[in-house]
This record gives sequence, C-alpha cells and structure tokens, in this order.
Amino acid sequence: MAELHDLRPAAGSHQRSKRKGRGPGSGKGKTAGSGENGQKSRSGGSVRPGFEGGQMPLQRRIPKRGFTPRKRKIFQIVNVGDLARVEGSTVNAQTLKDAGLIRSVQGLVKVLAMGDLSQAYSVEAHKFSGGAVAKIEAAGGSVTTVGPAVAKAEPEVAVKPETAAEPEVAVEPEA
Repeated sequence: MAELHDLRPAAGSHQRSKRKGRGPGSGKGKTAGSGENGQKSRSGGSVRPGFEGGQMPLQRRIPKRGFTPRKRKIFQIVNVGDLARVEGSTVNAQTLKDAGLIRSVQGLVKVLAMGDLSQAYSVEAHKFSGGAVAKIEAAGGSVTTVGPAVAKAEPEVAVKPETAAEPEVAVEPEA
C-alpha cells in the first residue's frame, strides 16, 4: 500500500520553469534564448501574423471577389430522412422544433431529399427541393408551402400625447 511519503506526481507532469537571464551557467543567460540583435530580441518585439516586413501582404495583393446579398434568405435545413424523428404524421415548424431538428420556429425551413421515408407525412415548410417533394408524395404524404416566416414582434414606439398649443402673444415694439 502506498504511504504519504511515497506519493509523487506522474513522471513528466511537472516541468521546471526556465529561469531566463540568470547567468551563463543556467544555459539561458545573457540573451535568454532570443538570439542576438533584431526586432525579435526586443521587448514585445514580435510581428503580427501576415506581416511581411512592409512588403504588400498576400491578403492585400489578391483581388477582392464576390459579395454578400443584402436580402439573402437563410434557411434551416431538414432532410426527408430526419422526419422519422417527428412524432405524429403532421410536420410543421413547431413539431420540427420539438423534435430538435431546427433551432427556431421564426426562421425559414427548407426540406431536402437526403434519406428515405417509411411513413406518410403531411409536411408544411417554406421551401422544398424537387427530390423531397417526389419522396414525400411517393410515400403517400402531402406537401404544403407556407408563406414567409413569422416575424418577431417589434416593440411599440411610445407616442407623445398631443398638448394644446399655447396662443402666441404679439409683442409690439416700443417707438
């Protein structure tokens, strides 16, 4: 049985810290492992990633390409094979959320054709691929395309109550 005076950390789990700049006998004295002169031997003297010494960096030499559409629609993807995880025969945004297949009921849902169906489902989504429609209908189910996603309610703007305007008093200049 191990006793208290026999306990030791596992071999190699504790490394001694390198005491830099503590004389020539330490092996890390004088320049402390930084070599001789130059930017990298100075305090805080490293260059940022991608810096090429003032030369135009690769990231800026390569031309810009493409753009991000401002009104791009981002769909939550559900495959036909995943519909088996939904309880019941009706599939909509709420049942998909309850089954853990989508994150938000508010977002757009698109059904794709990967996987197979063993049961007839009545599926409601914002978009379907052609293969998904074929597989759902071949299994005896139906497809319904719903309108745009339910928007989150915007906070109501407080309206200032209208107050009766004070009558203007004409001031006559003194002559």
